[in-house]
Amino acid sequence: MIAPVLIALTVGFVGLAYQALKPPPPKICGSPNGPPVTSPRVKLSDGRHLAYRELGVPKEEAKHKIIIVHGFDSSKDLTLPVAQELIEELRIYFLFFDRAGYGESDPYPSRSVKSEALDIQELADLLQIGSKFYVIGISMGAYPVWSCLKYIPHRLLGASLVVPFVNYWWPRIPANLLRESLERLQVSDQWTFRVAHYIPWLLHWWMTQKWFTALSIMAGNMGIFSPKDLETVKKLSEAPSVGQEKIRQQGDHESLYRDLLAGYGKWEFDPIDLTNPFPNNEGSVHIWQGYEDRIIPYKVNRYIAEKLPWIQYHEVPDYGHLLIFESDQCEAVLKALLLG
Repeated sequence: MIAPVLIALTVGFVGLAYQALKPPPPKICGSPNGPPVTSPRVKLSDGRHLAYRELGVPKEEAKHKIIIVHGFDSSKDLTLPVAQELIEELRIYFLFFDRAGYGESDPYPSRSVKSEALDIQELADLLQIGSKFYVIGISMGAYPVWSCLKYIPHRLLGASLVVPFVNYWWPRIPANLLRESLERLQVSDQWTFRVAHYIPWLLHWWMTQKWFTALSIMAGNMGIFSPKDLETVKKLSEAPSVGQEKIRQQGDHESLYRDLLAGYGKWEFDPIDLTNPFPNNEGSVHIWQGYEDRIIPYKVNRYIAEKLPWIQYHEVPDYGHLLIFESDQCEAVLKALLLG
């Protein structure tokens, strides 16, 4: 009698564990049970759709065409505080898009560092913005820019990595520096990034269990923000928020968790391995880092810039992770990229 009971309990436990580990199916935009498609989209060669938003002067009249790559838990609807006068003066065309699984862009189970760059290239081609363009990646959106520098450097006029994401397992960066930087983060964040790197199959359970906090930013922990960031958060909270409800509408796993898995997984290259895409100074690459950033420790990005002298490194005193959302810093990023 005991054996059948044990077997039943074991089968039940395995079934519960399987359900906890297995992500729910995505709610794909435009599907019968999914959210509606409300934004313009392009269809990629593999059949997926990417949603996009255009801003600035018409692309046919633009002197500078910039693709903006949003960060974690964000979307194409993010607002950059750029004066209309500057946009018109420099004749800037902005192309925002939802990365795979975010907003209204189709999920991609095979999403990777490389696929992000290839999505950007195909989006540019489908919208016919020209053979070359600029890219600006914000926070987690910087790893697609590293990927562009690796896989499609011939398509770039310039690139800016703003408060850029750090993978704490890049092999060419000193392990002690990476370990020290990782340990500066909230303990919950340290463990989440380790799970994403070492045991990716456990990440969905890790992020959805209720016993402890998995990621401080999703738990609303304001301790991750610097004093300047808190001022920015207050200012942003007073403005109407557009598109927030769409960011994760296809599922947290397809948007947020796959982002963590791609970014913190094992890369095919290391930023230190990159070569200068502009050997004749026909373009430029920039890193913008807030010295007070508590989300991305500055020392790793400073080290990368020291090892790659062709990257122009801007370490901004008194600013934290949200510096791009301050108009003076945002316009400084644009001017350095387009006019520097």
